[in-house]
Amino acid sequence: MLAALQAGGAPDALRVALSGDDPATMARNLHYASYVARASASMLADFRAALAEVERLAQEAQARRGRLDALRSASRADREKILAERRERHRTLERVAGEIRKSRKEIKVLRADEARLGRLVEGLSQLLQPRARKEPFSKLRGRLSLPVRGELTRRFGAQRGAAGMEAKGVFIRAPEGQPVRAIAGGQVVYAEWMRGFGNLLILDHGEAYLSIYANNESLLKQVGDIVAVGEAVATTGASGGNEETGLYFEMRHLGRAFDPLRWVKLK
Repeated sequence: MLAALQAGGAPDALRVALSGDDPATMARNLHYASYVARASASMLADFRAALAEVERLAQEAQARRGRLDALRSASRADREKILAERRERHRTLERVAGEIRKSRKEIKVLRADEARLGRLVEGLSQLLQPRARKEPFSKLRGRLSLPVRGELTRRFGAQRGAAGMEAKGVFIRAPEGQPVRAIAGGQVVYAEWMRGFGNLLILDHGEAYLSIYANNESLLKQVGDIVAVGEAVATTGASGGNEETGLYFEMRHLGRAFDPLRWVKLK
């Protein structure tokens, strides 16, 4: 009957009359047909609603997959970032550890060099004999000139590089080959190369005062030579291992270093 309904549509009164069928039976059939049609329409609406719900759920699932993919990508990126930061931190720690080892080695070397110079000065002080001078060296305080023209880049008491040790002298940056002049008259008591100080020259000025000239390119005087104030005793260089050319200069009394700038007149 459903097939008939679908093929011919709902029967009208004329068709019922001409068919010769029982009107009561036909009425029941029409009632059943309308019931089936309504049920079919309801099922079709439910089916369309189910299809719409399935489509919505599919879209929602796709959106959720997209969010999960984004989260996975973000998590992977975060993990890679964390790993990169961990590697960089490891490299930094290795670099710091290397710098610490280098610094400790540098401190050890500087202390050894400083101790070597200290022993040399102490030994020289014990061997030096008082010499007569026209004017005692102690009277020259505030009247001396620095031994070379240049830029004062390290002062007495400043830290020496990464080692953190206090400098016992000053460093005057100057072009290579500039004349290094005696700050006062005296006698050469040491003129040789020494580790950490390069070509080193020491002058005795009497009264247990010594002036020390280091890092020189060359030495112009020998042990025993008498020099006058302002006379060239060496030329500037970088023989002490410094990165810059110039002169490392110290002054000592009774073996102890003191600030040379307190004794010179700065222009």
